[in-house]
Amino acid sequence: MSEKRIVVAIDGPAGAGKSTVARRVADRLGFVYINSGAMYRAVALWALRNGTNLNDMHRLEVLARTAKIEFGVGDGSVHLNGEDVTEALQTAEVSMAASQVSAVPGVRRALIPLQRGIAESSSVVMEGRDIGSVVFPDAKIKVYLDANPGERARRRTLELQGRGESADVEAVTASLRERDERDRTRREAPLLQAPDAQLIDTTGLSLDEVEDKVLQLVRLRTSNGKEVSR
Repeated sequence: MSEKRIVVAIDGPAGAGKSTVARRVADRLGFVYINSGAMYRAVALWALRNGTNLNDMHRLEVLARTAKIEFGVGDGSVHLNGEDVTEALQTAEVSMAASQVSAVPGVRRALIPLQRGIAESSSVVMEGRDIGSVVFPDAKIKVYLDANPGERARRRTLELQGRGESADVEAVTASLRERDERDRTRREAPLLQAPDAQLIDTTGLSLDEVEDKVLQLVRLRTSNGKEVSR
């Protein structure tokens, strides 16, 4: 079996299905699943908890460099400074704060080496907004998931309602539009499709169909999937 570690980089905007698909693909391949956005959410959560101004770039960078962020093995949990904050990271407040925090150059400089370090010891499926373009520009397997704005808003609304939060499609649509604009226009690592990433429009596709498309790409670019180092 090859000793070369494999990186499956999955990018795309909120509501495109990145997290669910990436988790399923990692499970099928036996790879480590990493939600890079959870790292920025963890820093945002810490900032909100201690009252840090989200415009204080220096303080946010300090938080990013001192935060101890860990991922639970096999359960997808996220731990911040020893506390399981998996559920706390999913609120709309943290989501919006994370979009601001992730635009801070110092925060990205602090977290990107951590993301790369994880892939040095394990094959990974990592999802986010700049995995294929910035974190792993040399990855052989890059996917960009997208869906039309209406479908993305519908999915996000159902997700929030499923967690017991109050949400309506109009408000979620406005929130996603604002977040998209911020993510795509930020100076540091903006959201974009890497030139060599495979675009998959998930509008109208089932999770099984999207998962199969990603796995087909993995097989195509990794010796037909026969040499997978875990």
